[in-house]
Amino acid sequence: MKRTSAIAAVTAAALALSLAACGSADSAAASSAPAEGTAASTEAAPAGDFDADQDITVISREDGSGTRGAFIELTGVEEKNADGKKVDNTTEAAAIQSSTNGVMTAVANDETAIGYISLGSLSNDVKAVTVGGVEASAETVKDGSYVLSRPFNIVTNGDATDPVAVDFIAYVLSKDGQAIATDNGYIGEDGADFTSAQPEGKIVVGGSSSVSPLMEKLIEAYKTVNPNAELELQTTDSTTGVSGALEGTYTIGMASRELKDSEVEGGAKATVLALDGIAVVVNPGNTTDDLTVDQIKGIYTGELTTWADVQ
Repeated sequence: MKRTSAIAAVTAAALALSLAACGSADSAAASSAPAEGTAASTEAAPAGDFDADQDITVISREDGSGTRGAFIELTGVEEKNADGKKVDNTTEAAAIQSSTNGVMTAVANDETAIGYISLGSLSNDVKAVTVGGVEASAETVKDGSYVLSRPFNIVTNGDATDPVAVDFIAYVLSKDGQAIATDNGYIGEDGADFTSAQPEGKIVVGGSSSVSPLMEKLIEAYKTVNPNAELELQTTDSTTGVSGALEGTYTIGMASRELKDSEVEGGAKATVLALDGIAVVVNPGNTTDDLTVDQIKGIYTGELTTWADVQ
């Protein structure tokens, strides 16, 4: 009997403690619950509350991209090895996107991401950081103070001979064509007046996805001054733009970088359409506003891995 009584007493005590604990938890929950009409405790963090200890998500372009080629050269991510061969040291952890829009979407959807795009394609979906304290703009590219800039080239196999190609190239380099480049955020020259010779025929223009948005506008404008011509635009990449011009797949190629020595030796001729800056972009929620060229290089080679490393 004594043993039975003892067990009953212990059980009763445990039950009392359990009920007390539940009561306390319910009271605490009730006191901490938000009043009707107020935000719940799971509400998103306020804007600007960025955790710099997060790992950096590196977004890069694909091999063959002129934007990638210019970017790795200008930032020093590409270096010569002991044999004098140029090596792209972009970290293997980089997520690859095959277009400017792909980079912007990836960065816009990930607060830890960083990417690079054509200045003329910059939108409010992403934030361009200053580089060494200099803003990426048409003015800073033109005066040389923004160091990440490159040419937009149109490429032909030697001198253009197709009448439509000759007329179209004259148009894009004219005052009207260069004004279109400037109006769209690129850096054009003054150019001369243009009168079309009204040639008939079809040409194919293809290559760099960075040059393509500007080229599309130039083609549309040219068709209004010469409705006799048909121009087809194909968007690929800079390397394909050059090889296509040399092989005859494209009448005119597009490249968002300087031509390689091997391409020039193969007969490729580049004509500068306009200058463009390469904007380094982060998510709008990222509090990072400025990076040096060395920091950008460190991020893209994998030496700097968290946002705290650059703040």
